[in-house]
Amino acid sequence: MTDKNFEQPDDGDEVRPGEEGSEAHASDPASQEPELTVDDILGAEQNADAAAEDPDLLGDLKRLQAEYANYRRRTEEQREVEIERAKGSVAKNLLPVLDDLDRAAKHGDLAEGTPFAAIAEKLRGVAERMGLVTYGAAGEAFDPQQHEAIFQQPTPGQTEATILEVVEVGYRLGSVELRPAKVVVAVPAD
Repeated sequence: MTDKNFEQPDDGDEVRPGEEGSEAHASDPASQEPELTVDDILGAEQNADAAAEDPDLLGDLKRLQAEYANYRRRTEEQREVEIERAKGSVAKNLLPVLDDLDRAAKHGDLAEGTPFAAIAEKLRGVAERMGLVTYGAAGEAFDPQQHEAIFQQPTPGQTEATILEVVEVGYRLGSVELRPAKVVVAVPAD
């Protein structure tokens, strides 16, 4: 190995004042070109030399861009579906707890100002913020698409099937029905 004197520049390695080496030019942020995006490249006009060289190149690039756009769209749709599925799973697990709270309210166990009532309100607030909606109330028209009739009560003077009593409320999350409302139906007496 030879000893090299680093204090004296070799004739070929000398950098004169005012000259910039390739490394100095590469590290200068002002001299760098702006970064191009795929849209910039694909949207640029093709020069005559490039078109003559490979006429299918532009078509291939546009096809690739369309495939990528479709991939992004499908991925976003799948992500939304998975988010809704996860919310639905959590909401379904909360339904028995919400049913117990309804039963406790009917029995008078949720007296105003008690810690149990405060916890119940917080839990119902969480369910509402998730988008969980209850449906099925006494007096509504019976709809077999939304309600599950567990008993039919012939009622004189009744002209159409209506909900007489709600045994278990129904729940929806967005447009998805998590559980139909279980109801007693008042039907016209013959």
